[in-house]
Amino acid sequence: MGKRRTTISGRTAVITGAASGIGRALAQRLAAHDCPVAIADVDEHGLKETEASLRGPTLLRVLDVRDAAAQHDFADQVRQWAPQPLGAVFNNAGVTVGSRVLNAAPEDDQWVWDINFGGVVNGTRAFLPILLEQNDGVIVNTSSVFGLVGMPGQSAYCSSKFAVRGFTDALRQELRGTGVRAVTVHPGGVDTNIVRNARYREDPTGRGRTQQQVADDFAAITMTKPDKAAEIIHRGVEAGKSRILVGPDARIFDLLGRVAPTRYYDVLKWIESYQRRRSSS
Repeated sequence: MGKRRTTISGRTAVITGAASGIGRALAQRLAAHDCPVAIADVDEHGLKETEASLRGPTLLRVLDVRDAAAQHDFADQVRQWAPQPLGAVFNNAGVTVGSRVLNAAPEDDQWVWDINFGGVVNGTRAFLPILLEQNDGVIVNTSSVFGLVGMPGQSAYCSSKFAVRGFTDALRQELRGTGVRAVTVHPGGVDTNIVRNARYREDPTGRGRTQQQVADDFAAITMTKPDKAAEIIHRGVEAGKSRILVGPDARIFDLLGRVAPTRYYDVLKWIESYQRRRSSS
């Protein structure tokens, strides 16, 4: 099935996780491209800050994506409000927790699964009927590079993002023959607040770092800013891509997962060790 270009600029867009990070950047970019935007997040303060940064028609909804009934109510609200046909739904809300499988807190893992995967499922099921009635539009679900490879200390996050990938791939095949598409987004390291907002009990690497130190270390290695991520996603959706890799590190992870599916972590550790030796020489 070849690429089918889709114009979402100028059409209504729905974005969850819009209080910060990629979600906020998407809202800003799409609003600048004449999209009425319906933004949702559990963080009301951050959501209002996003709203204040936008131009054009905006619908704000404080929303816990885990609540399926609330998602359906939001879809009904968007249907009534939208000044333009619905072009794209970005199921983008996400959280993380760092822990090893052996000592993980089950309630933390469930929190991650319910938001990262359950939220995507709820959002898809709520808005897909609108898109199918139009026979047009795009469901855009945010996975991760950790939906391409598994990493130690990230079992809950990886499993949720692999689930998003599998769910969206299956949906894509179900939508064959319709005017609706399903897209998976795999961001690499993007400079967002996801680590600062994580549930944190201890450093999963065993190095005793505080949550702030882990967040600072993450920020130091990120390769993509949210506005650049939003640009890549927007352009990728309109170019008809079914899978969008965000950032140069995403391409590296994708390649390693293909050529060294059981040894990619060894390769990554070797690269890290090599870089440390170079920087200290």
